[in-house]
Amino acid sequence: MSSPLFTGCATALVTPFTREGVLDESALRRLIARQLDAGIDALVLLGTTGEPCTLSMEERTRVITIGLEAAQNALPVIVGTGSNDTRRAVEYARQAYALGAQGQLCVTPYYNKATQDGLVRHFFTIADSCPLPMIVYNVPGRTGMTLTPETAASLAGHPGIVGLKEASGDTSLAARILEATQGHLPLFCGNDDQILPLMALGAVGAISVVSNVLPAQTHALTRACLSGCLEQARAAQLALLPLIHALFSQVSPIPVKAALSMMGLCEDVLRLPLTPMEEPQRGKLRELLVRQKLL
Repeated sequence: MSSPLFTGCATALVTPFTREGVLDESALRRLIARQLDAGIDALVLLGTTGEPCTLSMEERTRVITIGLEAAQNALPVIVGTGSNDTRRAVEYARQAYALGAQGQLCVTPYYNKATQDGLVRHFFTIADSCPLPMIVYNVPGRTGMTLTPETAASLAGHPGIVGLKEASGDTSLAARILEATQGHLPLFCGNDDQILPLMALGAVGAISVVSNVLPAQTHALTRACLSGCLEQARAAQLALLPLIHALFSQVSPIPVKAALSMMGLCEDVLRLPLTPMEEPQRGKLRELLVRQKLL
């Protein structure tokens, strides 16, 4: 197996904005410090949860730079570099590498969808153009296309491709990917409600949204899975489910930004086309946070 960039739990961190809509650098540092205090295993900046498509190259530079400064080499910092333009993805990867990131998370192309051969050539081109280790990201619910087990096996042969974030929601597909890659491509769960099932199949960790709100608890779930403590892992997964469902009751990261705002950790500001969480989902989320003593 390729050496994974991390095992356990990585938080796909939100990108906080001020009320004026500009990058909130102090809030970003606070959010990262909270993750470090909780013992999280890695940080993902500028993934889907970080609204990367709305940030300029200058803003991306600031997010990555602040993330690396705040992390203080205590854990890997992985940067989202995905694009439906291969040349742009190469540019993002080179930017992250030059700034000192430890890895990249690269989603399958969206809108102008590729064939499976096109996927292989897309990821190989990025990996050949920049030595930054890559985790490929399969999320057909957002991109409209699915990475097949056969394609995963092809990608596993590239030394620069060191993982796959699997977020199809299909445990059978995840199992077939694990079978096809024969242990040569570490798998990470990309759906918070499936951390235990996918890690029981052989995933080495999770890239999580719920850990923005409950980092210590999500970290504990992945550690229980890695340790083979099934009863502990089952209890942790079930305890997280109500919040997970609330955080995906509208398009992510709308609900997680609302939750963090209610907790006083950042402003509830998103960039269009995303808009603040609506009722009745907002009220239900607040009630859940109160019950969990987070407010």
